[in-house]
Parts: sequence; structure tokens; C-alpha cells
Amino acid sequence: MNTAIKLVLFAVLAGVSPCPTSGAAPEKDAPKLEAKSVVVPFELLKSRHMALQVKINGKGPYRVIFDTGAPTNLLNNKVAKEAGVLTKADKGGLPLFGAASGAKTIKEFEVGGVKLEGMNTMVMDHPTVAAIAEAVGPIEGLIGYPFFARYKMTIDYEKKEMTLTPNGVEPGDAMSSLQAKLMGSLSAPKDKKAEPTILAPAGVWGFAVDKEEKDEDAGVKVTEVLAKSPAAEGGLQAGDRLLTLDGRWTDSLGDTYFAASKVAPGKPAVLVVKRAGKEVKLTVTPAKGL
Repeated sequence: MNTAIKLVLFAVLAGVSPCPTSGAAPEKDAPKLEAKSVVVPFELLKSRHMALQVKINGKGPYRVIFDTGAPTNLLNNKVAKEAGVLTKADKGGLPLFGAASGAKTIKEFEVGGVKLEGMNTMVMDHPTVAAIAEAVGPIEGLIGYPFFARYKMTIDYEKKEMTLTPNGVEPGDAMSSLQAKLMGSLSAPKDKKAEPTILAPAGVWGFAVDKEEKDEDAGVKVTEVLAKSPAAEGGLQAGDRLLTLDGRWTDSLGDTYFAASKVAPGKPAVLVVKRAGKEVKLTVTPAKGL
């Protein structure tokens, strides 16, 4: 089977948020927030992503994806150089996905009426972003957790507007924390066996999903449902096409992971699936993890 990654929501993966809010040190120079709510227009792409027009250090506008599942901001190398996020002194860096210099700082970030100073971003030519751009036109990066965590958001899909209200949160630098762990693992003695990392899930669902590389349809395919699991008791079946989970889209494995992680154990969640060409609503209550 030509697939990318298989997502299993049994015990280990369910209920772990991809946007870490703990364990990362607060930013020393937090971006300055606007004092009141601001309405920002967005574009709904055919991929069902939301796209924003932003300015970076006074340059642009640039078209980026607004991604509530991304733990960091991301700019491609072209825009980073054009907007002065990268300078001539930036050379080398991480050889991953064409990364130029890893984590950098945006001196001035602007979207709608919101202006932030000193916001962190990764500079990287990410293949997934490039693939989306091939389908929907120019996409220069992602706007993620370091931006949206600072606001309470109301999204009006009919008007294609989002209202941002500052909430006083100063998110930590998640990527620096992840990089420190990565470098620590790389520098560990090779003859020393690494201790296993165990993730304790917030909830257990009892089903697995998958999505083939060339699958462009909405949702993900349910490949397995464990007997007597919460998913089985809720009526989920292998072969179902999972479209949404608790009101969140599940168009990719990452979307499904994020949606499942936001449902607390014992809280009923509505799953919308496509079965035999028809949409069916199911109610599944994830159990408490180990």
C-alpha cells in the first residue's frame, strides 16, 4: 500500500496536543499586542485551509496558511530573504527540508490591523507547504501557535472573517525546546541505550486511520476499530470515511491527531463519517488512558 503515515488512536497518540504549552520557557521579548479586538479577512482554499495576507518587516503582502495545528510559524527561504528575516550572514543551518538557518525572528509582523514585534519563526522550504502551493497557488509559509495562542478567536466562515481578541497569553518557544531535546539525543553516547519516552494519553479511542499519498478527498479512512473500544461502542466501522471529529476537520492525519487530542476523556464527541455514500453522525466517548 502506498501510504504516508498511519495514525493509531489507541492509547499512545490519543489526547496529546501537538502544540506544547508547557516545558517551553516564556519568550523574553514577547510581541506587543493590540489592546482591542481586530477583524481579519481570510481566504478559504479548496484544500479547506484558511489563508491570510500578511506583511513581514514591511514587505508583502504574502499569502500564508493559518494553521491551528502548527507548533511554530514557518516562512520559506525566498520570502525570508526578501523580507530581511535572513541576511547575508545566514549560511548553512539545518539540512532538513531545505532549512536555511532554523529559528529566526520577525522584527515586524502584520496581518489585518494586528501588528506584532519580535515574533519567532522557522525558515524552511517545507515539502508539504510546497505541495499545497502547487494545488492552490502561491503559499509562502504557515502562521501557527506563536501567533494564535495570544488571541481568543471567533471565525465567521460565511463572511470569511476571524475576530482576534488578545487574551494576555505569552506562549513559550516550543521549537527551541524541541531542538534542545533533539540535540541532546544526538550528542548522547552511542553505547548508552536511550531511555524510552512514554506519552500518557488523555483519552483512548480505539481506532486507527490512514490516508494514501494521492488521496485528495475530504477526510481520512478508518482502517481498524478495536472490539469493545469506545469507537466500536459508538458505532464506528472499519472502512468509514472520517470527515470531522468534535466539529474539527479531519482531512489529514495531523488534523485527526489534533482533533482527537482536544477531547477530554469521558466527554462525548460527535464524529461525522461517510458510509455507503451517505454522511452519518456517531457519538463516541473516549475512555481514560493508562
